[in-house]
Amino acid sequence: MLPELYNTTRRDIPEEKLRDVTSGVLRGEGLEVEEVTAVYCGRDLSRRINREFLQHDYATDTITFRYNEGRLVEGEFYICLDVVEDNARRFGVDFLRELLRVTIHSALHLAGYRDASPGERADMRALEDVYLERLG
Repeated sequence: MLPELYNTTRRDIPEEKLRDVTSGVLRGEGLEVEEVTAVYCGRDLSRRINREFLQHDYATDTITFRYNEGRLVEGEFYICLDVVEDNARRFGVDFLRELLRVTIHSALHLAGYRDASPGERADMRALEDVYLERLG
């Protein structure tokens, strides 16, 4: 099954590629999509979700929720296109490259990876690089 993708902004994003990336990461981690919803949104929705679920009063690049355990993945993630654009400028990378990286990061969270500690962040960053490299 492919992830469902929603773009709540008027931005043009490569929806099919983002679906393929999400599925590809999960398959690469030995998992399959049972039901995954990907929402590409703006700053207001990201901030609202952060406030409601994580008690952070700011927008972030991604918020991920996994609803089950096991090989079949059920979950959703929200990617804030405004923050992705800000980060692309800050890191001096192309918007699409940063969007792909954050989508990969979200899929890795669905696969069970965490980034709470410096070591976990380094491990996730290395995996992001592996999956980005596969994209070319």
